[in-house]
Amino acid sequence: MVEFIRDRNKKEDNIIIDNQSIAPGEDMVIKIPAGRLPSDTRIQVYVHVYRSEKPGPILFVQGGVHGDEINGIEIVRRAIENNLFKNIDCGSVIAVPLLNIFGFINFSRDVPDGKDVNRSFPGNLSGSLASRVARVLTKKILPNVDVALDCHTGGSSRYNFPQIRYNKNDKKAEILAQMFNAPFAVEKPYIAHSFRKSANEMGIPAIVFEGGESVRLDGLAIDHGLRGLQNLMAGLGIISENKKREIDSLTISNTSWIRASQSGIFIWSKSSGNKIYKGEPLGEIKDPFGTKSVKVLSKHNGYIIGHNNASVVNQGDALFHVGFLKNQ
Repeated sequence: MVEFIRDRNKKEDNIIIDNQSIAPGEDMVIKIPAGRLPSDTRIQVYVHVYRSEKPGPILFVQGGVHGDEINGIEIVRRAIENNLFKNIDCGSVIAVPLLNIFGFINFSRDVPDGKDVNRSFPGNLSGSLASRVARVLTKKILPNVDVALDCHTGGSSRYNFPQIRYNKNDKKAEILAQMFNAPFAVEKPYIAHSFRKSANEMGIPAIVFEGGESVRLDGLAIDHGLRGLQNLMAGLGIISENKKREIDSLTISNTSWIRASQSGIFIWSKSSGNKIYKGEPLGEIKDPFGTKSVKVLSKHNGYIIGHNNASVVNQGDALFHVGFLKNQ
């Protein structure tokens, strides 16, 4: 059995977040100041902490690093509302349903200065707004954490079929991805200044759930996200073994985008989750005048793990994200 409890060189049993102490057996909601709006309205990050009296792994779950990715926020919010983290068997859960409140208010991926929080880690409390939001997490929360789950969706009209992403060189993260048991497990390298890379540098194995698209709730994505979260908690021993429905998770080792050969109205006939074959029609791009139509053909055998829901596309736009099975 892999040990997921890391040595944080602490003697005390209490978790300390923003100078507040949470003892074993306690639950608490901590509001961490993250800034102010131009109207002088204070912005606070809500941190939900749930602790068992019995020692165990400390799991961190978050949504809303990108403010418009509503499905990730809804997964964590619904888990809190349904008391998934209450009366856990061992260890602790720290849950942040919405990190980027600035982006959420503005239906935006980014903060008002145009920067991406997930490209601003580990952050700086004297830096840009995105950097300050990132630093709240790395300075005040992550030092307590053993394992992390970050919930996202596709952006810019792109839909992601439910999938869990991990770095293949992090064996602990690979085990966590297997515990989660999403339809697709996708090997993805770290992105510079991302949450996942920063967590890894702090010795924390982190996985990323992707499901649905931005600014739109998707029942399938939320269902898989909640089920995977329960599977992960059960695998870590935080809750008793749950009656999970096993699915055949497919491991994707490489991915490629099929892009638009011309501009026009995009009508897809294949969508995320579909298995596809080389040369198979996936959709059509039509000009708005009814004079020209071009088929979008698959260049490979594989699985569509994401697709573009935009009605109108430009030449070069990403249309289908195709994944290739490991060892094939």
